[in-house]
Amino acid sequence: MVGAGPVGTTLALLLAQRAPHLRVALIDARGPQTGYDDPRTLALSHGSREILARAGAWLHDRTALEATPIEHIHVSQAQRFGSTEIDAREHNVPALGYVVRYGALMHALDDTTAQLASRVERLPVDTSLTVLDDGAPGLHHFRGFRAIALRQDSQQVTITLGTSGDDHACTLHATLAVNAEGGLFEGQASRPRARDYGQTALVGFVNCERPRIGWAWERFTPDGPLALLPQENGYALVWCCAHDEAKRRRELDDASFLAELHEAFGDRMGRFTSISARAGFPLGLNALGQVVDARVAAIGNAAQTLHPVAGQGLNLGLRDAFDLADTLVRHARTATTPRAVPGPAALRAFARRRRTDRGLTIRITDALPRIFGIDATPVALLRGIALAGLDLVPPLKTAFARQMMFGQRG
Repeated sequence: MVGAGPVGTTLALLLAQRAPHLRVALIDARGPQTGYDDPRTLALSHGSREILARAGAWLHDRTALEATPIEHIHVSQAQRFGSTEIDAREHNVPALGYVVRYGALMHALDDTTAQLASRVERLPVDTSLTVLDDGAPGLHHFRGFRAIALRQDSQQVTITLGTSGDDHACTLHATLAVNAEGGLFEGQASRPRARDYGQTALVGFVNCERPRIGWAWERFTPDGPLALLPQENGYALVWCCAHDEAKRRRELDDASFLAELHEAFGDRMGRFTSISARAGFPLGLNALGQVVDARVAAIGNAAQTLHPVAGQGLNLGLRDAFDLADTLVRHARTATTPRAVPGPAALRAFARRRRTDRGLTIRITDALPRIFGIDATPVALLRGIALAGLDLVPPLKTAFARQMMFGQRG
């Protein structure tokens, strides 16, 4: 596994627990504090919590990972007719999702990795070694190493590892490789399916006069989607708008920014009283057409980067990790040779399994910001009817909610 963010680490943990006879290498370029200091806020679906629990990183004891549950979601369009509400009780789950800090999630994942890893290789590395492979099964955590080259042939994958401290290079040989190192949209090379939305996501943390515990809000404005996610005693803000508008808003004083936010969101929670940690991230769709190339698979942001509407990016990546781990384990168990290592056939089965969920999620997150960005009255009326229709047709609303929580099972 190249990349030790939430998706890559989750995959490594699932494999370490379900197939301990496999030799799994987790290539982790992070410094000790890099992930922990990341200020981003994550919205994890109920299905993602279940995946993390299976990986051992989120026990069902709520104190194991500090998280704020989302029990209700309100979706509406600003200045137009139409809204819907989704309630966790209607779907027999304790919460529709959870809001966590990226750093807290990485702490939990790393703590579990430290307990399960049979070998941890940290810098400085023994420079007399050319090949970092002792042949022992289990999870091998290579921290402080970055993959600088990857080659494959009909028999194996060869990964060249470098370090930030010197020019020494080491190699790993593997049957399969997984790229889980995707990064943010602005730093990625263009992929076969790409779209620049011409928007920036303004993020921050806000407080308001009348917070509603457990409520998350998705508000489609003429500028773009505006989301407020319950976090601790306030709300994590994600406000999508054109680049120049985002730049202007970032430069406003706090009072002016909060006044514009109130105008866009409305008076459901009273005035907004404070804003902190403002930042901005350019938005785009950037997805591979095929997630498998012979002995190499891509998951998470390495396979697809999405618009943040509906908060599906990381959740889709965690489903990638779960389905890949499950497919590899099933192929290992059904092999004719005891304790066999899955090969390219397992990756092809994984790609087939992910096709429906991945394709549908990409289409939904690509269509929503563009459809709701059309300000023409007839289109707005149709959108309003569609939103109201979710309440009038319970099976349709259930299908939508389950897609957001669990995706499509392949």
